[in-house]
Amino acid sequence: MLNEILLRFAEWLDTHAWSTALHESYYMYSWVESTHVLTLALFFGMLVVIDLRMLGWAFTSVPASTISRRLETPMMIGFAIMVVSGLLLVYAVPVRTTNSIWFRMKMVLFVAAGINALLFRNKMKAAVGSWDKDPIPPKRMRNGAGASLALWSCVVASGRLMAYDWYDCHQSMPYFMYWLAGCVHEMAEFE
Repeated sequence: MLNEILLRFAEWLDTHAWSTALHESYYMYSWVESTHVLTLALFFGMLVVIDLRMLGWAFTSVPASTISRRLETPMMIGFAIMVVSGLLLVYAVPVRTTNSIWFRMKMVLFVAAGINALLFRNKMKAAVGSWDKDPIPPKRMRNGAGASLALWSCVVASGRLMAYDWYDCHQSMPYFMYWLAGCVHEMAEFE
């Protein structure tokens, strides 16, 4: 049922003239995609520095709150632009994107990484004055930083894999893979 709803929504988006115009634009689609990648690099670069400090692997002489405070603004600007440009990329190619196993995996990982980031940020804000200047933060912070690096790395990897058609609906796959990709029409052939 969810697959049908997502497919109908994607097909509806695909009927918009702006969606087609963005996808077929000689320059604009490339600019949006380049902006997405560049702001991803900004966001992920700042995130890696913060997480390496939280793991106790780098910048151990600098208080954790100082690194966080200095990098949070550019990181969040990069995140905001990355999300907007990502939504535009989905808008430009809605059906193929919605029917991508990699996109679906990316969205699940994105939500998990976001939840981890909220929990991690709250713990980090509470750190000022306690372990903030310790070269190696407490284990719960190291675990959160490790999870952050792993989740965001998987988000980036799955986003990159979206460019390949290994599991697109037109491929011959088992029913389960069609279900994962949301290939509604192909699943109907099995019934």
